[in-house]
Amino acid sequence: MSASTLSSNTQETQIVITIQHGKSMLEFEEHLQSSLNEAGSLASAHQLEYMDTDGSPIKVGGVKMTTKRKKEPKVYETPWGAVKVARHVYQSSCGGEVFCPLDQNARIVVNSTPAFARMVSWKYAQMAAPQVHEDLRQNHGRASSRSTLRDLSDVVASIAQAKEERWTYDIPQLPAPVKTIAIGLDGANLLYYEGYRIAMCGTITLYDNEGERLYTLYCAAAPEYGKQTFIKRFSSEIQKIKTRYPDATYVGVADGAADNWTFLEPLTSVQVLDFYHVSEYVADAAEALYPGKQATGDRQAWLKQKLHDLKHEEGAAKALSRELEQASPGNNRMASLEKLVSARTYFKNHWHQMIYPDARERNLPIGSGVTEAACKTLVKQRMCRSGMRWKDQGASMLLTLRALVCSTGHWDEFWSKVDRYGFPIVHNLPAVH
Repeated sequence: MSASTLSSNTQETQIVITIQHGKSMLEFEEHLQSSLNEAGSLASAHQLEYMDTDGSPIKVGGVKMTTKRKKEPKVYETPWGAVKVARHVYQSSCGGEVFCPLDQNARIVVNSTPAFARMVSWKYAQMAAPQVHEDLRQNHGRASSRSTLRDLSDVVASIAQAKEERWTYDIPQLPAPVKTIAIGLDGANLLYYEGYRIAMCGTITLYDNEGERLYTLYCAAAPEYGKQTFIKRFSSEIQKIKTRYPDATYVGVADGAADNWTFLEPLTSVQVLDFYHVSEYVADAAEALYPGKQATGDRQAWLKQKLHDLKHEEGAAKALSRELEQASPGNNRMASLEKLVSARTYFKNHWHQMIYPDARERNLPIGSGVTEAACKTLVKQRMCRSGMRWKDQGASMLLTLRALVCSTGHWDEFWSKVDRYGFPIVHNLPAVH
């Protein structure tokens, strides 16, 4: 051993560390990491011992419980390594479930200390279990099974889900007052074992008076029929924001999917159709009206003018809708007719949401790029890598972690609340006979 305890009491622990000087700097650093891990494990074991009870009877939920004496040491995972600690395990005189005060006092997650649970779950939110396993080995000199890493991350996510209605996370200090809040939602394809399904992502974005983005809060839910979990979760986050910023202008920004507007219209005073999606339909209309290479110049000029008018001219959307109703395709091909009919229908249904001149004048957002980027950030970057397929529970837990990590400040505040309040997770304790 390269680390040993010199002295230890409830106030402090002194540890002596011996570090071997290797033949190379890398060898020395590896020895140093190993020695520090040994010291960290020793100190963690002492800290855990001091957080246990002295064996006196206790009351849990009004029920008197007595210790069954210290059981065989339990293995606890820490950032520096696994440690074994004997602890008191309690039970009532009537038998039933056992209770370990040490696990509650130390905020043990399954069998891991909070710092290790935080480390692993953050890494798992960014990387698959094999990469987390290798990262711990390479960068922390730490070994752990892949199944433990996944299970631990799932439990952390379940804590976040269990507390999402009660725990409110503060928004960090912003450089300017909040004037506008944009709400958007969209779906991202996620490969399940039975095929592709749509995971939902939502964003709540805060803007200043000049239209500069200040902060974005992310929300996500695994694929489900009816989207009820996502709707409940996202609605709850929106209401929390409305309570904090009651005087802000709330803007719904999304593509033309009917479900999006069914959700957004009751929650926002202004609705804006995503300009990028609109431009795609205008481009299709241009292809239909001016097909072929010979009409390239006319097609590009028409498209440029219409997009400019939509952004800058009042009434341009309604005028373009009427123009498309009366227009005919530039050739007899079915593809041209289909593009024109699609654009015509789109404008007929949504021209009233193309309020771009007014939105630009008021510095309101006109694009859903933040939400579309969230689909890539929350879902695609982590969950759509080669060979990945998902089940409901795994997808749900990972998306919860991703949303916490991506919303600035939420991750640190979540762990601060875990440390302060604890969490309602029943640990699987060994049976006491």
